[in-house]
Amino acid sequence: MLTLTKRAKSGEVSAREADLWDPFRLMREMVGWDPWQDGVTARGAMTAYSPAFEVKETAHSYVFRADLPGVKEEDLDISLTGNRLTIGGKREQEKSEENERFYAYERSFGGFSRSFTLPDGCDADHVTADLKGGVLTLVVTKKPEVQPRRITVGNKNKA
Repeated sequence: MLTLTKRAKSGEVSAREADLWDPFRLMREMVGWDPWQDGVTARGAMTAYSPAFEVKETAHSYVFRADLPGVKEEDLDISLTGNRLTIGGKREQEKSEENERFYAYERSFGGFSRSFTLPDGCDADHVTADLKGGVLTLVVTKKPEVQPRRITVGNKNKA
């Protein structure tokens, strides 16, 4: 009886089918599997793509930053409805050939959508977005009436 590897070489079984039953590949998957790792299933495949966001407040605006490597500008959809900011998009999976063998596949692909509720006083007419080097920077300015202003103590113009 021929092994699957020998049968694949002789053409009886496809190389992909032989790889499915490769005991060394199965052991690599079992030894490398971490059941507590976020986003990874038992077979080692990543779950949906979900970029990490950083949100900070400055004196004049709210700044949102997200790492979006591989996402093109035309694949982004950013909207502001009332006080609800929604950032969505997709990252396409690269094409792979049938004869390629992956030893690690930790990158995730697909669509994503994140929504943030903005506080009162945001200026919806002055929102800017920039995608540079795989980092999305979105700035939502505050209305002038909600920005901090300095109040002096005492009155210097006493009569």
